[in-house]
Parts: sequence; structure tokens; C-alpha cells
Amino acid sequence: MADNALRDMFRVKELRDRILYTLLWLAIFRLGTFLPIPGINGSALSSYFKSQAAGGNGITDYLDFFAGGAFKNFSLFMLGVMPYISMQIIMQLLVVVFPSLKKAVEEDGGRKKMQLWTRIGSIFVCIIQGYAVTVWADRIPNAITMAKVPYTLLAILTVTTGSMFLVWVGDQITQKGIGNGISLLIFAGIVARLPNAVSELIKKIQLGEINAIYAIVVFIMFIVVIALVVYEQQGERKIPVNYAKRVVGRKMYGAQNTYIPFKINPSGVIPVIFASSILTFPLQIAETLGVQAKWLRDFANWLSPNGFWYNFLYVVFIIFFAYFYTEVTLNPQEISKNIRENGGSIPGIRSDKMEEYMTKVLNRIILPGSIYLALIALIPTIVQRIFNFPSELSYLLGGTSLLIIVGVDLDTMAQVEALLKMHHHEGLVRKGHIRSRNL
Repeated sequence: MADNALRDMFRVKELRDRILYTLLWLAIFRLGTFLPIPGINGSALSSYFKSQAAGGNGITDYLDFFAGGAFKNFSLFMLGVMPYISMQIIMQLLVVVFPSLKKAVEEDGGRKKMQLWTRIGSIFVCIIQGYAVTVWADRIPNAITMAKVPYTLLAILTVTTGSMFLVWVGDQITQKGIGNGISLLIFAGIVARLPNAVSELIKKIQLGEINAIYAIVVFIMFIVVIALVVYEQQGERKIPVNYAKRVVGRKMYGAQNTYIPFKINPSGVIPVIFASSILTFPLQIAETLGVQAKWLRDFANWLSPNGFWYNFLYVVFIIFFAYFYTEVTLNPQEISKNIRENGGSIPGIRSDKMEEYMTKVLNRIILPGSIYLALIALIPTIVQRIFNFPSELSYLLGGTSLLIIVGVDLDTMAQVEALLKMHHHEGLVRKGHIRSRNL
């Protein structure tokens, strides 16, 4: 079945073109992670990070993890798509806080205005983060090969252009390729670094720096978590809906029984990405500009990725964004209104109580789903503390990377299956569709 599905994927011209188009842009993205910004001494950077490897550098490894290895290379794409994600969060929060802005977004053309404002805001976020990066590079011996002012201006322009180019690439993949473009860029960065992380792990085991038994335990944990993530991502709570007979124009439509699928985790990996982004932005500013102000150094130490407060806020933000994003994408009021307008009803629920019922159901499934996400996201810290794994390995083999890899993969495979079925081919699994569990 797998061979047939793979063959069918490349037989269907539309799907083949979309896959090749996506792979082309992902290859360009990976190439860009190795192109250093002007004025940077690559050998000095490499020596510096090798000297820091023994003690670990939590914030650097963390930023490098989300940039797919581009951060430590001081490359064109070193900021990745995180500035854009940060600005998306800010804009969505503003829409909720200010009713006038929400009204403007709901008008004709409002979504395009929202996207434009988000992109403009992303440029300002890139400039701030780009400046912070230039200050940090100045602290690395012999890293800068040109005068400070020209380097600062050129570096800010380069990394800002690189990040906005990636945002454009993400849009192109979403529209003309397969899967969610922005998520796939993060996914590609993580997957590309996994072979090197595994190789590094083997070397450390051979040198006796990591206990082989601990490595086996972590590997088993890795497999179990993947299975649990897939199990949780596919879970659904189905709300039955009955539609009575109705007349539309001159046609009579018969009664119909269907259901509304509410996933256990409706927002997917978005809460994890959002929580990471909202914490990474102030942490990077504090870490890189801390040399100029003691209070920023204190803040960076307080918000260390391996510390209690960072992980506490991480859990809180994951739960918050799980509710927030679900509220934005699944509005019970709008769903209830559409059901009523089409003559539908939920068995055993009064028409005026449908919104309240669906809100209750969503709240009951989002809370355990978000806590589950948060616990998995904490795995890197647990692995690092208990098994003494290096932070870089912990991030790549830990919970956040697993959530992103599995979540993006399932979403992309669902799109591939939909296109296969649209062209009258079998799906990717034996029964013809990617199944979801009914709760």
C-alpha cells in the first residue's frame, strides 16, 4: 500500500508539481542557512561556539534550534520566521483587545489589511532583533571583519531582508505547494539537524560523556512520545448534527445526519510555537544587550531556558494560546449560527443552548489537550537535567521538536491524502484515509 501511495503521489501532476515546488523552496531555505551575513568571520564564530560547547549556552542553542542552525552561522536567515510569528501573536491579541480593530478586520478586505500590518510590524521586530544580534557579535573575539557602524547597518538590513524573504517563501509554499509554509520551514530546520544530533550523541557515548543506558532510555522515551503525539493529534470529539428536510429554490433536500469534529488539540502545534516565540523575543534582547545594562543581565538569568520561571511561563503560555487560538479559529457562536440558519439541530440540545453546549465541550477537551502539550514541551529540560544531555541535543530530540515534526507531518499528509482522493486515488493508509479517534 505504501509503494502504491508513493507512486500515486508522483503520478498525479498537480500533487507532483506541488511537492517538487515545496522541496525546491525548502532546499533554498537550507542553502540560505549557510550563507553568512557580510562582515562576519566564520572561523572565529566556529572557534567561539566550540569553546562554549562544554558549558552549554542555553539561549544560543535555543535560538539556533528554531532557526534550523542558521543562528550560530550568523547567516542570512539567522532570525528565521520567529519575528513574523511574534508579530502575528501581537496583532491577534490587539484584535481581541480593541473592538474597533476587530470590526476593521471583519470588513471586506480586512484580512488583507491585517496581513499587511503584520508584515510591516514584522519588519520593526526584525530591526530590533537584528540590532541585538550585532551587539552580541561585537562580544565575540575577531567575529566582525569591518567597521562597526557599516557592519551594524548592513547586518540589520541583511537579516531583516532574510526573514521577510522566508515569510514570502512560506506564503508561496502554502499557496502553490503542499502544507503550511511557515510551519514547514521550522520543520525543515529541525529535521535537517537531526542526523548531526544523533551523530553527536553517538560520539559522546563513545567518549563516555553520556551513559549508554541513559541514551537508550531517552531513545525509548522519544519513540513513546511520538506515538502519544500521533494518538493525541488524531483524537476527535464528534458533535452530532441533524438537518431537517428543507426547500432551496425549486429543490427539496432530504434530512441529513452529520457531525462537527472537535479535535482534542484544535490548535495543533501553534501554542508551542507561539509560546516559544513570545518568550524568545524578550530573552534574546535581554541576553544580547545585557552587557550594557545590569538589569537586562539579571532578567536574562532569571528567564534562562533551563530555569524554573522560563519553563513555568512556557507552560502557562502554551495553555493560554491553546484557548486563545481555538477561540479565534473555532467560534461556537458562529458555528451555532450556521447550524440554525441551515435548519440543523444537536440532538438533546435546545436551539438557543447550542453555543453554550459547544463552548462547554471545547473547554473540556482543550484543557487536558493543552496540559498534554505543555508536558511534552518540557521533556528537553527534564532530559537535560536528569540525564545530563547537552542542551543542543535535548532541544532536537525533545518534546518541542517532536510536537512540531509530528504535527506538521500529519497536517501535510492530510493535504496529500485529500489531493489523492480528489483525483480518485487511494489514500496513504490501508483504509483509504488518515483516521481520527472518536471520543
